[in-house]
Amino acid sequence: MSKPTGQDENALHRILDTIRIAGILLLLLHFFCHNCPSCREAGPGDPIIQRLVDTIANLPLIAGFLAGKSLALLLLGISLLGADGKKSPDYTPRCGLTICIGGIFLYFVSGILAGTGLPYILLCGFGYLLVLYGGNYLSRVIWHRSDPDIFNRLHESFPQEQRLITNPRSVNLPAHFQYNGATLESWLNFVVPARGTLILGTPGSGKTAYVLQHFIRQMIQKGYAMVLHDFKYDDLSRLTYNYFLRFKSRYPKGVDFYNIQFDDLNRSHRCNLLHPATLTDITDAEESARALLLGLNMEWLGKQGEFFVESAISFVKALIWYLRLYKDGIYCTWPHVIELAQTPLKKLFTILRAEPQLQAHIGPFVDALVESANEQLAGQIASATISLSKLSSPKLYYILTGNDFTLDLNNPQSPKILTLGNNPQKAATNGPVISAYLNAINRLANKKGGHPLAVILEEFSTIAVHTIDKTIATGRSNDIAVTLCLQNSNQLKHAYGDKLADVILHTCGNIISGQVTGDTARLLADRFGRTMQHRESLTSTYADLQITQSHQLEPVIPESRIANLSPGEFVGMVADTPEQPIPLKTFCCRIDADFPALNAEEATYQPLPNIREVTPEILDANFRQVRAEIDVLVQSEMVRISSSPELHHLVIQI
Repeated sequence: MSKPTGQDENALHRILDTIRIAGILLLLLHFFCHNCPSCREAGPGDPIIQRLVDTIANLPLIAGFLAGKSLALLLLGISLLGADGKKSPDYTPRCGLTICIGGIFLYFVSGILAGTGLPYILLCGFGYLLVLYGGNYLSRVIWHRSDPDIFNRLHESFPQEQRLITNPRSVNLPAHFQYNGATLESWLNFVVPARGTLILGTPGSGKTAYVLQHFIRQMIQKGYAMVLHDFKYDDLSRLTYNYFLRFKSRYPKGVDFYNIQFDDLNRSHRCNLLHPATLTDITDAEESARALLLGLNMEWLGKQGEFFVESAISFVKALIWYLRLYKDGIYCTWPHVIELAQTPLKKLFTILRAEPQLQAHIGPFVDALVESANEQLAGQIASATISLSKLSSPKLYYILTGNDFTLDLNNPQSPKILTLGNNPQKAATNGPVISAYLNAINRLANKKGGHPLAVILEEFSTIAVHTIDKTIATGRSNDIAVTLCLQNSNQLKHAYGDKLADVILHTCGNIISGQVTGDTARLLADRFGRTMQHRESLTSTYADLQITQSHQLEPVIPESRIANLSPGEFVGMVADTPEQPIPLKTFCCRIDADFPALNAEEATYQPLPNIREVTPEILDANFRQVRAEIDVLVQSEMVRISSSPELHHLVIQI
């Protein structure tokens, strides 16, 4: 179809102008016939012209009062259909229609003055001119209005998974989302939690209330063994304990609940992190030393491999392995390691190098001591002893010297649920011990044949679990589901360093995020990908209005959307399996939560049980006993080495 040319437009304008002139002439004839009867009676004098005037005046469209006026107005309206004024956003349809309606009203109401001559002509003519002006006004209005969705939420919406997909290990959260202006029900199907789950969100975004608590409930219902880091003890610990009581029958016989926390020792179990049964060779001792020292010095996470960091780890490793070998590990606990580290260096290295398995490990330290390289040796030893001295506390000694349970939580014969209670005011002291527990659990649990295990870590950036990346990467084949909860990626990078933080962020297959900003929002927007979205632009010229519509690839969930989520609104992506594929992995929705029902349920929760009565006298006695046992060990070993002809030469005499 050919486009109209300039000649076509000019011809159209001439036709419309002719119609408008005809309408004006018709209105003048109306005035002449109905408002100037004296002129008509006087006539022009010529019989022919008089007959012509009478003929025109008797035409039905002229003789009828309303018919003539209506036809004149109709012709004006037809002529206005082709009006083409300069478009302006300042002109509104409401104003133009008001002018036209006012003009039409005056045009017809003026009929009450019919036959009065000039007053009728003026009022009717003014109404006619108002209609003319209003019509031209409307021709300058931009009738096309932009989409009222100024934030583009309608075009940014996308279809999401509405099926409920379950399996014996899945976690499923009900939700609803907006799509094409409608609210639809959906499900967040975490069908494979063992691929790692990352929960992000600023404080108050709802990540604990809407997500983490659901994970705990459903994982206990499905029989997971569990270790939980409860940063603000005892909110999650109490929930975990009561759900364990409710669904205990779904676990194998021998399952039990354990709780470790450092404020109310009456409700805390005791567990030896260095239980001899868990240290099968010296590499286990090294992992234990690394876990605790990195927890005590989180800045070391990014400095692994450096001289003073590795020296401190090697020194503590030697202490641990010595106690493991001494009388089959009778004193192999962290409190004994801490006290042994305070022994004068000449006695300490004499004792250590008397053990054949340790001579190669402590050789550099002994050489530095013998050759009087005191400054270097002091730096190496102080890095460890100063860090360990932070844990010299009766409460910590009491918890770390007991054996209420072992850390093989996913033992198929006796799976366990363990909660580790933290305190925001004491995180610097409690965090390293909790980190050591978690690293030990990861080391012991990540092997084949174990019971399904859930590792749920609230406020993950406050602890130093340096083995977590390996657990996420390899734990899926061993049924270990890691769930990390933190506020943003910068927090993680600050605690773990850029390299390890990036590994953790990019290894987790499931991501669910509330409101986050900055680098975290950009990271998520890039991960969620892009969709084809509708775009429209409007250009106004003097004689034309151009509307351009296009489709462009834009972020499916832009940074600004992620940064403006309300509490309970979450974006993210789920992982799937070959057996249960999920084509629509990305989501942007509001998770459903019945808080009145949950609050009513929480009111019925039982408190955590009392384990035993712990008095200050018991704590002090345990603290003194540890010190006394190390003193006896050192003295007896020094006597043995000094009195033995085969070992006497190992005594350092400087």
